[in-house]
Amino acid sequence: MNGFVSPRGCAVLALLALMAIAGGTGGSALAASNPCTAKASPRSGHFAGVIRAVPADLGCVNADDPANGDPPLIWHNGPVMGTSATGPVVVTPIFWHPAGHPMAAGYQSLISRYLGDVAHDSGKHTNVFSTLTEYFGTNGTIKYQLREGTPINDTNPLPADGCILANKDRSGIYSDGSGYDSCIDDDQVQAETASVVAAHKLPVNISHMYVLFIPKHVETCFLPGTTSSLKRQQQACTINHEKSAGYCAYHFITPSRMVYANMSYPIYNSPVGYTCGSDASFNGLQSPNNNADADVQISPTSHEIMEAITDPDTETGWYDAALYENGDECAYMYGTPQGTAGHYYNQVINQHHYLTQEEFSNNDFLRTGLGCLQYK
Repeated sequence: MNGFVSPRGCAVLALLALMAIAGGTGGSALAASNPCTAKASPRSGHFAGVIRAVPADLGCVNADDPANGDPPLIWHNGPVMGTSATGPVVVTPIFWHPAGHPMAAGYQSLISRYLGDVAHDSGKHTNVFSTLTEYFGTNGTIKYQLREGTPINDTNPLPADGCILANKDRSGIYSDGSGYDSCIDDDQVQAETASVVAAHKLPVNISHMYVLFIPKHVETCFLPGTTSSLKRQQQACTINHEKSAGYCAYHFITPSRMVYANMSYPIYNSPVGYTCGSDASFNGLQSPNNNADADVQISPTSHEIMEAITDPDTETGWYDAALYENGDECAYMYGTPQGTAGHYYNQVINQHHYLTQEEFSNNDFLRTGLGCLQYK
């Protein structure tokens, strides 16, 4: 990342324990001896936020929803987003669908509707975003005040591969058996996001976040080069058949102070056996809106926005002694759902149903020893 990666590094919504859990010399980093009980370090080299591996359909989640990390969250003396000083957090989705990589209109519209619904219900105490209001920074206390920026359709071509796609990852990744045809690294994710922001003359400051939705069949990795070797211990990628398999999404901040998130295309019911979806916690994937791809993607989207608001520079915001941010603490924890099996939801936002992970409350943790809430 051009030397900019700090000791905290990227705040990652990782699906699994990386190299430390993998051990051995062969197979994927997805392999863990007891993924229900194993705690993955949230850091691998310079990269932070790595959480435990949860295979699909394992049903590991405890109904009492204790946190994953080592709470409480601790403030590290920096600014946050969404205060009276910064104004509302403006979240702009960028849907990247270059030639040869179409992105379904229904996928885009449901994600955009979700962001609009979260904005519509700003200030209410009926969804996970209400947990934000107990956190503060040098620039004031966070308010639940969010706006959706105008969604952007990005048709820029993919760059030449920055990371080297392994042949065996060309199939057997997605639920339909297909795989990757391209691989881009974080420098390229940053560059694409920045180019779109510049082309639309959008502001870069602590009031704005840009969420880049990567198209299907594009693997992303932290670093350029190989995806099949751990000689460079910082390497991690989206779900693959390699030792580098590591994450679903992450947020970070560029040297120009652009807050962004990489939302790689959702993987669930994967032949690899691991998931970014609710099938980690329930007996089967849950899709309250009958759009599996978008329904899966909404939860990590919520996770990354929440973490960016409370820890925008991934250094001086809120995280615990084990380096877990508020989203990491409750990843894959949903609490008691409503609805029918296959369509469970736990959030009613602007009268629409969504299933997102819970978010962490220091106050609830200090009161109950748990901390993961659907709303506050």
